[in-house]
Amino acid sequence: QVQVVESGGGLVQAGGSLRLSCTASGRTFSKNAIGWFRQAPGIEREFVAGISSSGYGRYYTDSVKGRFTISRDNAKNTGYLQMNSLKPEDTAVYYCATRTLGTWSDNRYDYDYWGQGTQVTVSS
Repeated sequence: QVQVVESGGGLVQAGGSLRLSCTASGRTFSKNAIGWFRQAPGIEREFVAGISSSGYGRYYTDSVKGRFTISRDNAKNTGYLQMNSLKPEDTAVYYCATRTLGTWSDNRYDYDYWGQGTQVTVSS
């Protein structure tokens, strides 16, 4: 059983930056793709970014392209989501998830293990 823990959320003003971290237990982390999702009140959980096990395959939803960067450090069992130029509409609970396969997916049902979420609030 893989345990996933997110951290790095907080309150920032519009235009600011945050870096979220996602640490997973186990020896299989380097084989697992990572996905970041977010959920705001009254809105369905949506895909934000995904990265393959190797780190070479990366994809972003259109609303964050050019502002967010997903990365990983397999030696540390850690994934990252660097968020720049934050907007109030980015306010949400952000979740990290991993899947047993190494290819990224934008489908939440393809992921096997989820973190508890970390709150990101962007003020105007």
